[in-house]
Amino acid sequence: MADILVLYYSRGGSVARLARHIARGVGEIDGMAARLRTVPPVVAATQQALPPVPEDGAPYVDRQDLAECAGLIIGSPTRFGNMAAPLKHFIDGLGAEWASGTLVDKPAAVFTSTATMHGGQESTLLSMQVPLLHHGCVIVGIPYTEPQLSTTRGGGTPYGASHVAGNDDDPQPSDDELALARALGRRVASVAQRLGRG
Repeated sequence: MADILVLYYSRGGSVARLARHIARGVGEIDGMAARLRTVPPVVAATQQALPPVPEDGAPYVDRQDLAECAGLIIGSPTRFGNMAAPLKHFIDGLGAEWASGTLVDKPAAVFTSTATMHGGQESTLLSMQVPLLHHGCVIVGIPYTEPQLSTTRGGGTPYGASHVAGNDDDPQPSDDELALARALGRRVASVAQRLGRG
């Protein structure tokens, strides 16, 4: 089995739920499995060290996860049209992986969640792709052959999977959002196989 690393930061649960559905899509491709990981929160001043494993949810990512994965899918809530600080902090610390080419030629994709319909989903997805391009990843999106891209009334873009949580921060994606999340997982896993990664 080859792993696709599904790496995310989630605060209200929406991104975590989307990550689990993306992971299901990865698992729909024979010989491929998803490896769910998260990043720890960042604060201006740390008063005590965080435990090495979160109390619940996915384990924290390790640099070895990046080396071992056949592909990478990263997700974050939208913060003013950009990824959240914890995920950005982790990515900014990957200088050694960039220099050694750890992620070169691996397929990669992105996903996000916003509170509002026009809350910056597309700018977040596009800005999350920039460091992946610097790492030499092969960017994978969602093609319009997925019919939900034309019917969704919430999230879902050709740039990556997304979810509109609304003002109540509802972590449950719509049926269209779920279908597009699974499609993204399947597509990255399939591209990894075709590139000889899986």
